[in-house]
Amino acid sequence: MTARIDHLVTSGTFSLDGGTWDVDNNVWIVGDDVEAVVIDAAHDAEAILEALGGRTLRAIICTHGHDDHIDAAPALAARTGAQIHLHPGDLPLWKQTHPDHAPDARLTDGQVLTIAGTDLTVLHTPGHAPGAVCLYAPDLGTVFSGDTLFRGGPGATGRSFSDFPTIIESIRDRLLTLPPRTEVRTGHGEATTIGDEAPHLEEWIRRGH
Repeated sequence: MTARIDHLVTSGTFSLDGGTWDVDNNVWIVGDDVEAVVIDAAHDAEAILEALGGRTLRAIICTHGHDDHIDAAPALAARTGAQIHLHPGDLPLWKQTHPDHAPDARLTDGQVLTIAGTDLTVLHTPGHAPGAVCLYAPDLGTVFSGDTLFRGGPGATGRSFSDFPTIIESIRDRLLTLPPRTEVRTGHGEATTIGDEAPHLEEWIRRGH
């Protein structure tokens, strides 16, 4: 059976640098009727478990270490036995949220994770966070962009651990080189495509967005 993508939205808060904001997060589940991986275990482990529907959870993959993307990861891991995967560049952010629970596995650039016969290639895309990654699934025509690229522009770079020139470089070199029809499934909000976003790169740079 071919892997499919399931999607749910969970709600909670994002906290960094002394501020807290209400947020809605996209949680992506990739798999078949037997097994799956979760990309970004945000806010609500019970809702994610329900969406899994009894499938074996093979991994919890974190696109980055901001608390709204990882807050439910340990609880989901405890319920399923799945390992938590995080790029080591985001360990300082992870430890702000989960000081007593380390991730189980390190994501590395170019690493390939396979689920239900479908390959997810890890693309290290720093800028929004030092260890931010995207996951490219060519067989599904999709890249899971976390908070690196959204409909309308790059992820935010105004807080600690972030850098605007770095995120622009990541988007230009790692994402906009993907096929134009590639669907960009984001960490928040609506999906877009590489082809829809690519023409706006210079505009983003001028804005310093």
